[in-house]
Amino acid sequence: MKLSFKKFLAVLLFLLLIITACNNQEESKKDQKDKKNETETIQQQEKDKPVSNMKNENLVVEPLPKTYQELAELPIGKYYNMDTSGENSKEEILKVFSDLPDISGNPSEKELDYFYSELLKRMQQDYEGPENLINRLKFESLGSPENSDSRYQFKDNLNVIFIIDASGSMAQKIDGKEKMTSAKDSILNFVSKLPKDAKVGIRVYGHKGTGSDADKALSCSSSELVYPISNFNEGEFRAALNKFSPSGWTPIGLALREAKNDLSSFDGANNTNIVYLVSDGIDTCDDQPIEAAKELYSSNISPIINVIGFDVDSKGQNQLREIASATEGIYDTVTNEGELQEELEKLSNMTEQWKEWLEQGKQKIESNKIANSLEIFSYITDEGSKGTKEKIKIDLILFELHEDGRMNDKSYKYLMTKNTEYHKWIQEQIDQFEKELKALNETSYSQAIKALEDKYITNTQ
Repeated sequence: MKLSFKKFLAVLLFLLLIITACNNQEESKKDQKDKKNETETIQQQEKDKPVSNMKNENLVVEPLPKTYQELAELPIGKYYNMDTSGENSKEEILKVFSDLPDISGNPSEKELDYFYSELLKRMQQDYEGPENLINRLKFESLGSPENSDSRYQFKDNLNVIFIIDASGSMAQKIDGKEKMTSAKDSILNFVSKLPKDAKVGIRVYGHKGTGSDADKALSCSSSELVYPISNFNEGEFRAALNKFSPSGWTPIGLALREAKNDLSSFDGANNTNIVYLVSDGIDTCDDQPIEAAKELYSSNISPIINVIGFDVDSKGQNQLREIASATEGIYDTVTNEGELQEELEKLSNMTEQWKEWLEQGKQKIESNKIANSLEIFSYITDEGSKGTKEKIKIDLILFELHEDGRMNDKSYKYLMTKNTEYHKWIQEQIDQFEKELKALNETSYSQAIKALEDKYITNTQ
């Protein structure tokens, strides 16, 4: 059958329309696929792109300390004692600091400053301000007639009470020996050397129940005067030490309030009262230990309150330092039995001076000179060591983070320079202290303390 030309054109046009429609449909599908691919590519690129968790307009960069007092008041960092150079230190660093602000892209200077501030918070060392040094000097000069503070003057009676942590963590071992056993042995060694006229007491806390939640109420209400304040009797004292072992929670506030009752009959007018709080951790009973310490300190007992942190973490150190600071006492951290005995040896020396004072008819004792005080030089050495240790630790952390690609070369150089300059400033502050202390080398304790107090007050106004 033959088609007319007109019909042929119509069929051809129809076929062309069908082909065009199919082509358009294919192109549409292709366009959609291309757009989908493009969208997925963009999304993947955004996903792979370093995402900053910082917004410049919302960043608040805390300023670095401007005085040594401000430096010492900063909380001790959670990882201040972290080993950054050990065999597995790299893996530990990358794990522990994985949540630091992301600076893997091209951060601004403000973002880098914020990053450094956050890192420094975690590595902050336990710097000791001059106020703690002043309290050390006061304690070293205990009994000196130059002391205007009556609580630092020798009285007819000397009483020392130990408040001992018996929480479960004291069962942990150091060098193969239980911390509680080390504490008991050190205290027994000290009291055995006391002058016969001196009195000693032991109050324990957290020695009942266990560390479980079910026993919290029982443990947090447990504090006992196991050796009433009296002259030392070796048999009775040993028996008292055997009455308790590491057990429960940590009611420091309760123990301090009870110690106030223990000393209530020993007023500060006729008694030199010294309280030693020994703990290996933070108060876990929410019983306001700072307020309890202030109440004891401001009472008519007029005690000298010193605090010893025994192998304590940063959180515990921060609270124990606050207790000592609130009572103008000394705070010391010891990590083993040897250091604990060394700390108590200072107290032993002081009790011998009290004995001499009594035997010499309460005559004036010769004031020591700063030149003979190891406290001064120990302070300078220790503070310098802390600054050096902190710098090296942060340097190593930055190195490992840079090696892992968490910051570029430019950021790494900036942060390393900032770390160097900051710790240079710390060392300059310590060097200045050393010059001032050497200038006081032949000065009496009272004059040295006054000079340091005047400078401290000036710096904090």
